[in-house]
Amino acid sequence: MTVSLWLIGCALATAATIAHSQSPNPPLPKVELEVGIHLIRAEVAADPGTRATGLMYREALGRNEGMLFVFHERSQECFWMKNTRIPLSIAFLADDGRIVSIAEMAPFDETSHCSSQPVRFALEMERGWFARRGISAGQRLRNPLLFVVPPPPTRP
Repeated sequence: MTVSLWLIGCALATAATIAHSQSPNPPLPKVELEVGIHLIRAEVAADPGTRATGLMYREALGRNEGMLFVFHERSQECFWMKNTRIPLSIAFLADDGRIVSIAEMAPFDETSHCSSQPVRFALEMERGWFARRGISAGQRLRNPLLFVVPPPPTRP
């Protein structure tokens, strides 16, 4: 009987996953980020379910809109574009909001794009968004509620 219940549970979980993956991807809560003179309105994906779905099934992003992925611990993070129609650029961010690397991703491509070092954040924007604004690795995004910026060094 235990095996039967386990099989039924697996079947229900699989059916729920398939139904969820075919449903539209609703918008998430947003946060504002600044980089240089640019303001970004990013949806926040902070739990395993919203991070796994990301921008899948979306038709378009608004101007200066994106998705910020928040991870609870620093680790090397990898992204792919399965079921994602919008061409994207992804910036991998350190705890202080500094961009450690940027990757360009094509729609429906299942190639992994990984951070060059452990990160806690990743920001997806429409492809080319960072390059068109001259934003590159080493620059820092700002949001005092998200990014921990170390205090300046004290002088002796």
